Parts: sequence; structure tokens; C-alpha cells
Amino acid sequence: MSMQALILNRYHDPLELTELVRPEPAPGQVLVRIAASGLNPLDTKIRAGSAAHAQHPLPLVLGIDMAGVVEAVGAGVSAFKAGDAVYGMTGGVGGIQGSLAQYAAVDADLLALKPANLSMREAAALPLAFITAYSGIVDRARLQAGQTVLVQGGAGGVGHVAVQLALALGAHVFATASARDHDFVAGLGATPIDHRAQTVEQYVASSTQGTGFDLVVDTVGGATLDASFAAVRHFGHVVSALGWGTHALAPLSFREASYSGVFTLYPLLSGEYRAHHGAMLGEAARLAENGKLKPRLDPRRFDLGTAELAYEAITSGTARGKIVVDVE
Repeated sequence: MSMQALILNRYHDPLELTELVRPEPAPGQVLVRIAASGLNPLDTKIRAGSAAHAQHPLPLVLGIDMAGVVEAVGAGVSAFKAGDAVYGMTGGVGGIQGSLAQYAAVDADLLALKPANLSMREAAALPLAFITAYSGIVDRARLQAGQTVLVQGGAGGVGHVAVQLALALGAHVFATASARDHDFVAGLGATPIDHRAQTVEQYVASSTQGTGFDLVVDTVGGATLDASFAAVRHFGHVVSALGWGTHALAPLSFREASYSGVFTLYPLLSGEYRAHHGAMLGEAARLAENGKLKPRLDPRRFDLGTAELAYEAITSGTARGKIVVDVE
């Protein structure tokens, strides 16, 4: 049997709609009929050949996040059955087929049952963002109720999920955002901060009486990570998913604070800790079904035939929410 998939044969080239052999699930895998593919800024970097850490050799099928329906299960899989609606961060890196295809055979450990109250499109927008946020806020920082949290880039793909997760855990949440996104951030339940109109010292003074935040979640990197080191309180914690650059640790050291990096791709690339990805998405489903987590989607619709426009929406900076490609 065959399926359609978008193939990238050379970096920067157009994606080519191609007929491929439909995969079969190996032991421990699930064959998923993909309904929606969630795109991330990382997908654009992989496509441009500028994400060596993703280790995705050509030719390749992009698409890290997905939601769909289980078509068949491989030997040894008991957690899912045919007909289950599932979602996950399942490929598109490390030579693993991505979700811009009608079917994918994926490691069952990477999947969770789709939140019942979310559409396929909404579910496909969550995995990478939630796993990144949870890895930093819960696994690394072990956030406690009542603590103060600053999310850098609170209206972004990872940022708006981090805001909702921190609020669900009982934190007092602040978030930097551009002026146009202040109403959105406030609507989530966080206090917006205009980082362009205030210095770090000014918003630390106005938001925390000068003591700093218990936890700073950096989703931007670069100079914003340096600002995060200056915004954390004494003995506080900074987590970042974009700590790739060279940074001065003096501000962090003077506060006797700690730093943790998050590398969300590691289980996909290494094969280790994959079951924890599935468990985190199970927690995301619980939060979503309790009304505490909902992704922000860009309202535009794309399919396999117009996926080029989906990538343009990300690279041009015009996306207002997560970009999702309808596959089914």
C-alpha cells in the first residue's frame, strides 16, 4: 500500500508531494493515520539545513508534532488499539519520518490519547511546546504553588503553554510580550510585562518589589537569557530551551541561582526516556480536559498541497499562534 508525503530532497528546495510505501508498525510501534501536523520554528531550520543538532539527513519528511488515529499496532503494544485518537512528538528529526505524510509508524512510548475536548488540529499544536515547558518547569525547576514565575516570550508557541502550565500548578505568573499580545497574555491569567518599555531592573522592581522571580522560563534565548539571569531571585532557578550561545554567568552566580537547559529532542535522537514524553502528554491531556490548557492556533488553514505557505507564515513572522497543516 502507498501513501502521500511531502519530501524535501535538497535544503531550501520546495517540498515535493510524493507517493511512498506506507510503513508497517514494527514491534513496539503504532501505525497512525495522521490527521494534522503541527509545525514549529525548528521545522524551518531543519528545512534550511541550519539545525545540525536535529540530525535529519536528506531526503526527509518534516513535521515533528502530530495527531491522528491508530490504524494498527505492532507486537508488544498494549496501551493503544486501532481506532484510538492519539497525539505526540513523534519524528521529523534524527532520520525518523515526520508528520507531513498520511501515515507514520511511531514508537508507542511517544504517544498519548488525544485530549477529548481538543480537535485534531489543537492536539497537533501541543506536543513539542508542552514537553518543552513541562521539562523545564516541572522536571528541572520543580515549581511549587505560590512561587513567582516569569515566562520570557509568554505569547509564543512554547511561552503561552508555559504560562498555562505554571498557572495550573498554582504559581503567580508574569510574562514578557509585545504590546499587541498583552491582552492575550492577560486573558491566560498572567500579568503582562512590556520588556521593550521597561528595563529588567524596572520590571523586577515593579513586579517583585525588587527581589526577583523564583523561576524564569526563557523561550527566546540570546540576550533574553542574559536578562533572565538578571531577573531571577536569590537561590532562584532559570530554565531555557535555547541556551545555545555564550553567556556571562556572573549575574546568576551573584544570586546563587541555578540554571537548567532543556533539550526536547534528546529522546527522539537517542531513543532514551521516550516513555516520559508519552507520560507528559498524558498530563497535558488531563490539564486540557480540565480546562487549564488550550493551544493558540493561527486561524489559517493549510494542507499538504499548500504546506509551502505554512512555512512562509512561520519564516515571515506573520503567524499569530501555532501553524497546523491538515493532512487527512
